Order: sequence, then structure tokens, then C-alpha cells
Amino acid sequence: QVQLVESGGGVVQAGDSLRLSCAVSGRTFSLYAMGWFRQDPGKEREFVASISAAGGSTSYTDYPPAVRGRFTISRDNAKNTVYLQMNSLKPEDTALYYCAAANRRTIATRQNEYNTWGQGTQVTVSS
Repeated sequence: QVQLVESGGGVVQAGDSLRLSCAVSGRTFSLYAMGWFRQDPGKEREFVASISAAGGSTSYTDYPPAVRGRFTISRDNAKNTVYLQMNSLKPEDTALYYCAAANRRTIATRQNEYNTWGQGTQVTVSS
């Protein structure tokens, strides 16, 4: 059974940084793309970042404009873990952040391209 466990959320001030982690078990981690999504109460879940499966020494990444340049997704295949480094946090980044495992190797930006989800970790950014 595939399990994803997020950690690293918390309450920070605007301008601060946080690093989220997602530990994956139960599947061959390196073969699949991974992603982060977030959801604020009353809003749709939105795409935050995706990283492709490991291909040699290169993994490709993608971000929406709202976080590009501030957030960085990375993966450590030896540790079966994906990270989301979040810098220059803004109050509008406040949300429940979900890690997800895709059903494909290449970058995935849509929720229906992911077949396993974590429980989420809360990030709250105060102004």
C-alpha cells in the first residue's frame, strides 16, 4: 500500500521560509513524478509544483506563476522523499499543502494525473 506522509508545516510570518517534506513508502519512488498542491477552505485545490521522475541526473520541474521563483521542488530518491522549499512566503500562501504521487513519469499539473495523496500539512503565513 502506497503511503505519503507530509511534514514541515507551521505558522510563520510574511517573508519567512519553510521546507515541506513528503516521505513515500510502498512504491518505487524514482519511477513516478511527484507534486504538491494546496487548498484553502472554500477554495479549489490548486497546483503548486511538480517534479518528473528521475532521469539520469536530471529531473524537470514546473510551477504556476503564483509561486514560480519563490518555491522549489526537489526529490531525494535515496530517501524516497520529495521536498518543497518555500521562500518569501506571503499571507496568500496560507493553505493545507498536499503531497501527491503521479501515475506517470513526466511532470503532472492536474489533480487527475495523481493517484495517491497525503493527508496534508498546514502552512499559515501571518502578515
